[in-house]
Amino acid sequence: MHIPRKLKALAIGASLLAASFGFAGCGGQSADTKDIKIGIVQLVEHNALDAASKGFVDGLKERGFEEGKNITIDRQNAQADQSNLQNIAQRFVSAKMNLICAIATPSAQSMANATHDIPIVGTAITDYVGAKLVASNEKPGGNVTGTSDMSPIKDQIDLLLKIAPETKTIGVIYCSSEVNSEVQVKAITEYAESRGLKVRTATISTVNDIQQAANSLVGDVDAFFEPTDNVMASAVPTLLAITDPAKKPVFCSEDNWVKAGALATYGVDFYKLGKQAGNMAADILEGKAKPADMAIEMPKDLKVCINKTNAEKLGIKIPDDVLKDAEIVE
Repeated sequence: MHIPRKLKALAIGASLLAASFGFAGCGGQSADTKDIKIGIVQLVEHNALDAASKGFVDGLKERGFEEGKNITIDRQNAQADQSNLQNIAQRFVSAKMNLICAIATPSAQSMANATHDIPIVGTAITDYVGAKLVASNEKPGGNVTGTSDMSPIKDQIDLLLKIAPETKTIGVIYCSSEVNSEVQVKAITEYAESRGLKVRTATISTVNDIQQAANSLVGDVDAFFEPTDNVMASAVPTLLAITDPAKKPVFCSEDNWVKAGALATYGVDFYKLGKQAGNMAADILEGKAKPADMAIEMPKDLKVCINKTNAEKLGIKIPDDVLKDAEIVE
């Protein structure tokens, strides 16, 4: 049967259109749609966690997952409230998120309790195994993976002793309900004691306890060392208001503390840590890997950071061999 040329062209066009719809139905992702839904839950607002969140989004963007183009992002901040975390978790599950980014340990624990199906990529979490988020760092085994902010405790205390060699007693203030902090304080105590130092600790529950805790220690210690504790990080000036007048230096685990006025760190860049997590999330979204098989990643970028203004205020001279490779904050 003879088919006019015009009808042939129409038939071919219809076939191609049908084929393109068929491909989309089999998992093809249109670059200008917003089919991928990502939830970001942050425990509390402070510079380190804010940086991790930004890094996560930028990491995704570098891999082609850009907000407003092919992904939508629901950002939630729990304001350090457990009931808020539970509500956010239910919100994300109900919305059928394609992936959740959980920033800080309590956030990841709440998300993991709410879903065993949605992939969860954590960041700013120290000990995934201790927090019962994964079976092991090498092979998580469930729907949770991510990046750890485990600090190089030994290197940090060695830095403290290089800058303040007269130190005999270290003070540590931390939130007793943070698993991350407990893990770090144990490591701090063990290594400090191996170097002949004493460690005195004080625990807090909220930022309102910091002033009292600092006052209880400041007269009995030579310096403070602060782990990556979310409650403490959200109120650095409160601690410094007590330690600076007493001429007691504060060493810490990440650079945002130094930028807020603490003396020094050899620590984690939380923006880059978040970016690592963003790359892990991209691998999951692209179908290249599953959380169960993705090893927990350690920080790849550590640096010495010194607050020059604080050093001058405390009358501390930073050794030249420390300064030569350090980032200096004025």
